[in-house]
Amino acid sequence: MAFPKRRNLQDLPRKKLVVVGSQNPVKVSCAEEAFHLAFDDQFVVQGLNVSSGVSEQPFGDAETYQGAYNRAHQCQLAFPEADFWVGIEGGVDEWGEDMAAFAWIVVLDRQGKVGRAKTAAFFLPPGIKALVRDGVELGEANDQTFQKINSKQQGGAIGSLSNGLVSRRDLYKQAALLALIPFIQDEHY
Repeated sequence: MAFPKRRNLQDLPRKKLVVVGSQNPVKVSCAEEAFHLAFDDQFVVQGLNVSSGVSEQPFGDAETYQGAYNRAHQCQLAFPEADFWVGIEGGVDEWGEDMAAFAWIVVLDRQGKVGRAKTAAFFLPPGIKALVRDGVELGEANDQTFQKINSKQQGGAIGSLSNGLVSRRDLYKQAALLALIPFIQDEHY
């Protein structure tokens, strides 16, 4: 009876490590799916609880983008041996009397390349908008309005407002893929 040849650990392909600046399962899973869709490589995706360095509820593009960048950078400092670091930050912005919600996603790599993308935006109804303007974080405002518990780790406000047609994960996944373009098209960036 012939025994199969033993493989040395050195012969096995190394999985690449992606560290996501949150332990929110929605953020981790959308990053994981985006990396698996975009690349043939094997990835291990790990969430890490890090500070965004911005308000609990960021307002405007600049603060929301900064929060996403800070999360990715904090992961880079904590795990410099990783291959990629991802920051995802949800925010809101005023549009006259209206308020829109969106997120920024930032991806950093070992070579210093930065990928970034913004999700689609959607407008909030008057009740949620009023709560957010009063200082309530969007996830909590959504929970209060729709009698949910921790919806930001599930479908999010977009899930509640769209009756589940679009989830927070759906919204973030597309932007995560867009943020990977500079790494997919490495020769052009």
